[in-house]
Amino acid sequence: MNIFEKKNAELVTEFDRFIREHAEFSDKIPDGALVVMLVEGDEGFNKWNVAGAKKQVEKGQPIVYIKIKRLVTFKSVYMVTIQPMRSGC
Repeated sequence: MNIFEKKNAELVTEFDRFIREHAEFSDKIPDGALVVMLVEGDEGFNKWNVAGAKKQVEKGQPIVYIKIKRLVTFKSVYMVTIQPMRSGC
C-alpha cells in the first residue's frame, strides 16, 4: 500500500465516522455515488485520487468530492465540503 492509498483509507474511515455523527451530511450524497476524498492544500494526493476515481466511475454514476478543509488528527475530521459533480462518463 503506497502513502496515498494509506491516506485515502484513513480519510474514508474518518469520514464514515463523521457521517455517523452528522447524519445531515449524508443527505447531500446521492445513492450509488462514487465518493472521492480530497484534502485542501494537498495537490499531489488530490490529483492521484481524482485520477483513480475517473478510472473507477461507472457510466451515469454520480461523483461526490469530499474536501477536507482541516484535520485536527486522523481521528477527527473537523470541516468538510461536500461537492456533488456531474455523472461519470
